[in-house]
Amino acid sequence: MLIGGLQKTTLLDYPDKVAATIFTIGCNFRCSFCHNPDIVKGIARVIAVDDVLSFLKKRKSLIDAVCITGGEPTVQGGLRSFVKKIKELGLLVKLDTNGSRPEILEKLLEEKMIDYIAMDIKAPWENYSKVVCRKVDLDNFKKSVTIILKSGLPHEFRSTVLPALHSREDIISMATQIKGADKYFLQQFQASKKLVNPNFVVESTYTKKELNEIVQEIKDWFRICRVR
Repeated sequence: MLIGGLQKTTLLDYPDKVAATIFTIGCNFRCSFCHNPDIVKGIARVIAVDDVLSFLKKRKSLIDAVCITGGEPTVQGGLRSFVKKIKELGLLVKLDTNGSRPEILEKLLEEKMIDYIAMDIKAPWENYSKVVCRKVDLDNFKKSVTIILKSGLPHEFRSTVLPALHSREDIISMATQIKGADKYFLQQFQASKKLVNPNFVVESTYTKKELNEIVQEIKDWFRICRVR
């Protein structure tokens, strides 16, 4: 289990809970707009697992949950045992995933190790490889969506969108892929000095007004649908 970041307190990552967020190192995608290039490329400084668990043990009376994000957590060989140790502390666990490894997701759910799931929807299925800059097996993402929708757990899907990669029609198509989900969020791309693809620093973004107009077209497919 490789950990490259620890946010000690967050009120945003786990809905209605005080949480700590852990960033795992490594990812099987190379999304150009990603804000965690060191994490994704595996060059972030490693934080010892024992140090993270020691911190969580000391803080367990002050936080409710732990969010595990990345990178992509499901590529970590030690994910299951790490989550088990968090659950033994009496903390809730939220998992962020790109959905590429449904077999890992299914196993964690079968063992009741996950309390909240968030999955990224990167593109319409037919454009996935282009957006994530890797060859992919689309069946894996479709399986993950089905697993999440049938899980009965609190969940959300979210999409970071920008005009260079996602047309208005693309965004609506992405929403149809997860129709009936509990929550769907459109995330406004924010340029940053540190992106996986530095050339995307100059890319434009959708305005909040433009994204809210799209939300109006798709909001009835979800219990909650909004821009963030």
